[in-house]
Amino acid sequence: MKTLFYNIKELIQVRENNSAILKGAEMKELPSIKDAFLLIENDIIIDYGSMENAPKSFDEKLDVSGRMIVPSWIDSHTHIVYAGNREQEFVDRINGLSYDEIYKRGGGILNSVEKLRNTSENELYQDAANRLEELISLGTGAIEIKSGYGLDLESELKMLRVIQKLKENYPVAIKATFLGAHAVPVEFKNNQSGFVDEICNVMIPEIAKLGLADYVDAFLETGYFTVDETRKIVQKATEYGLKSKIHVNQFTSIDGIKMCVEENVLSVDHLEIVTKHDIEELKKGSTIPVALPTCSYFISIPYTPAREILNADLPLAIASDYNPGTTPSGNMNFVVATACIKMKLTPEEAINAATLNAAYALEVENEHGSITKGKKASFFITKPIHSIYAIPYNFGSNLIDEVYLNGKRQ
Repeated sequence: MKTLFYNIKELIQVRENNSAILKGAEMKELPSIKDAFLLIENDIIIDYGSMENAPKSFDEKLDVSGRMIVPSWIDSHTHIVYAGNREQEFVDRINGLSYDEIYKRGGGILNSVEKLRNTSENELYQDAANRLEELISLGTGAIEIKSGYGLDLESELKMLRVIQKLKENYPVAIKATFLGAHAVPVEFKNNQSGFVDEICNVMIPEIAKLGLADYVDAFLETGYFTVDETRKIVQKATEYGLKSKIHVNQFTSIDGIKMCVEENVLSVDHLEIVTKHDIEELKKGSTIPVALPTCSYFISIPYTPAREILNADLPLAIASDYNPGTTPSGNMNFVVATACIKMKLTPEEAINAATLNAAYALEVENEHGSITKGKKASFFITKPIHSIYAIPYNFGSNLIDEVYLNGKRQ
């Protein structure tokens, strides 16, 4: 069935061909068509252009007067499968405790691990499904979801099965990431190398055999997993045909980015602390930098130095990092706003980082991330707005009127 959306005030992120990932100054350009039409057939975009060239043949039509159409947000870094909450830690931080102090008291990731191990798979699924439905309503059309709150094979598999069930039951595009190396569980407290061996020799082979993960991740950070430990995990993942997406440089720079580039890691995520050396290493490969601005907002740590990254002619994507401890929100509209307000990205740069470049960070660029013929008809229609700048400007408002995924209104 062909559906015509007509009288679109502005059609945003129009790419005639599937653009390569955007780097540096390229991110300032956000191509659009004013007074536009969009034609979809079933779940695919088949045509678009100025209203004066609107087609006469279609099965149904929708008047979008005064409103804009934007391709769905792509969120390439989330942890939305978790149990309970960490509201007390929120108060602890207000009272002056640091992330590391909370972790050493048994809070942080280990707090979530204890809760998850004692929660049924069905309850985990229902809670995650509720979160996912909210994110869909807020414009997200493709999402990565990590495990990492189980830290033993049984519990990690439980999380990955929940993600698989979400994939089967929702129209949003989902990629699953195994994050076994999120923290060292209590049973390996004095044997971190043994836990790394368990990840490499037991967990990765079993998860790969079951086909439950698209990627492998690790928390490469001082006090968590070292460069050498992470390299071992990345190489084992590669051996089993799994690419890696690595948490790195959230609190310290310990040459993790250099290793990630050497090992052809798909993306390096966080990057709140970035040195000139790190930037030079990023320029040597195709690893994609991914910033998580609302994590910085929530736990009051530095923001990724976006301007330095773009001035080095590198690409940049942004994601939500939705998780119970450091970013309990997956609202990509607020992520875009925070990137503008705190990281000083222009709205054009932020929207590019949350759509086309984010699609590359999730390897869904052939189907998502732009208004391009042949891509999935996944987009949202705004409420009547003056310009696309309204999304970051009105950071506390929901300006989404309708959401379409794979050609169907949600």
